[in-house]
Amino acid sequence: MIDRDGKTILIVDDEKPIVDILVYNLQKEGYKTIEANDGITAVNMALEQKPDLILLDIMLPKLDGLSVCKRIKNSLNVPILMLTAKDGEIDKILGLELGADDYITKPFSVRELVARVKANLRKVEAITNPIENQNVVDNKKKDSKIVVGDLELDLDKFEVKVRGEIIDLTLREFEVLKFLASQPEQVVTRETLLEKVWGYEYFGDIRTVDVTVRRIREKIEKDTSAPKILITKRGVGYYIASK
Repeated sequence: MIDRDGKTILIVDDEKPIVDILVYNLQKEGYKTIEANDGITAVNMALEQKPDLILLDIMLPKLDGLSVCKRIKNSLNVPILMLTAKDGEIDKILGLELGADDYITKPFSVRELVARVKANLRKVEAITNPIENQNVVDNKKKDSKIVVGDLELDLDKFEVKVRGEIIDLTLREFEVLKFLASQPEQVVTRETLLEKVWGYEYFGDIRTVDVTVRRIREKIEKDTSAPKILITKRGVGYYIASK
């Protein structure tokens, strides 16, 4: 069995066959697993045991998955990957009010789900682990801010300002904006964003990118129907305007 540094994953689903499949495959990858079959139990387990990642179904007894996500995110900064059978729920899942990090629609391939689990855990680890190499630290200090037009990103504080006003972004939104702002006027495809920001090792669902970009625009643009900062290159991707 592969050792994944003792990472614990909370699986929340009321369908036992799905839970059993996820437990088997995640443990085979070296993760520890804990399970909950209803929303109330899920919230309690998350707050008590503080897992490293949560797989959370939307349709749950006692408390639905969207409410579970919101309650957990109010107390814990833990990546949550939502499981949904409804395409119409995607906007809500990735919404600002919930703070979910990712989603996957049922039926899903186990390989795809495991890849997304690994990608989300890698992203958290890259952000939270201190950098030991002092030369890297020194270089980072020199490049700790990105300023493009009205947009300013402080990479040390994970802080974004637009025209001097601090904007509250989720971690994923910050990472998308950072990747685009680091290469202003350079059009980046949705597929590239999935690979570089989400860390997917295969072609993922580009709707994830579109929804996240729309959420960012709602926060940074004066008029989302005529964006001036985060621009769409129709049929290609997105870029940050340098003005």
